[in-house]
Amino acid sequence: MAITAGMVKELREMTGAGMMDCKKALAETNGDMDAAVEFLRKNGQAKAEKKAGRIAAEGIVKTVVKDDKVAAIVEVNSETDFVAKNDEFQGFVEAVANQVVDSEAADLDAFMAEPWEADTTKTVKDALVEKIAVIGENLNIRRFEKVAADNGVVVPYIHGGGRIGVLVVADTDVVNDEIKAALKNVAMQVAAMNPTYISRNDISAEELAKLQEITVDAALNDPASLPKPILNKLIDKAMNSSAWSDEDKAIYEEKKSNMNYLFNFLSKEAAAALAELAMADKDAIVSDKIFKGLADGRVSKQLKEICLLDQTYVKAEDGKQTVAKYLESVNKALTIAKVVRFEVGEGMEKKNEDFAAEVAAQMNA
Repeated sequence: MAITAGMVKELREMTGAGMMDCKKALAETNGDMDAAVEFLRKNGQAKAEKKAGRIAAEGIVKTVVKDDKVAAIVEVNSETDFVAKNDEFQGFVEAVANQVVDSEAADLDAFMAEPWEADTTKTVKDALVEKIAVIGENLNIRRFEKVAADNGVVVPYIHGGGRIGVLVVADTDVVNDEIKAALKNVAMQVAAMNPTYISRNDISAEELAKLQEITVDAALNDPASLPKPILNKLIDKAMNSSAWSDEDKAIYEEKKSNMNYLFNFLSKEAAAALAELAMADKDAIVSDKIFKGLADGRVSKQLKEICLLDQTYVKAEDGKQTVAKYLESVNKALTIAKVVRFEVGEGMEKKNEDFAAEVAAQMNA
């Protein structure tokens, strides 16, 4: 019986096996679809079908750099940390990273449809499915990114055996060992501190306004942290209204001589009532110079935490030097153009295994 491309496609969709394996199975079974499925199952090629629904949130991140100018970073997931340390799995991930650095694919779907460099009779997806069959766990090429340094250099860093990967792209007229060492230090900083932005200039006006709004509301909802003049006005309102219970009013009268410990004695309801009064009087409080100074200070502190160049350099001898000052000390013309950071499993749902309960359930069954 003639084996058509449509038959091969149908069998691939049913089993997840590679194209050539499906073609062989159909040839061996004279085009009988059910028999071909059975053939693949017996030969291990359809194992991926059963594993596709299982959560793969472990794995590793790999980076590849070509000529200091072009680089790729990939995350490939496995079900267990044990497999993530397996040489077969790690070799596959490295092959994926090498393919990405040569690829022009704009997204994951396009990449998965590319011919596999190690065997162009297969696609990347075929190679993945076959590796699932060999390793025996669900695997997933989750994401990749490719970067280029048109006017400088790309430096990679891998932390924790592949748990975190970082690429730092820098603009520089000088590329030498000192520059690369400095950028590796910055990459280590990124791995450890996980900044959201490179500099404050990368934050849009809308994002900054949102950060300021959240900071203001958080301060108003934490009355114990408000400046004393503002807190005292709120307490006066609470004392002269039904916002506080008689018990809380009595506690205040007793403890007001030592305001530092007042909130240790007030009820949660009393503190919540002060927060409500603060939010109700938000416009007046925000216009207060004292409160504005407090809010601006908190925003500035957050910016120092989320902006790479504003962060305190983790190797600073004085404990104060920022990353920006550190880079300036190495080369005043050295600037960070782009940063990519992948951490295995970030943002993914992980299955909580209770092996004792699982064994007990099987025994009871």
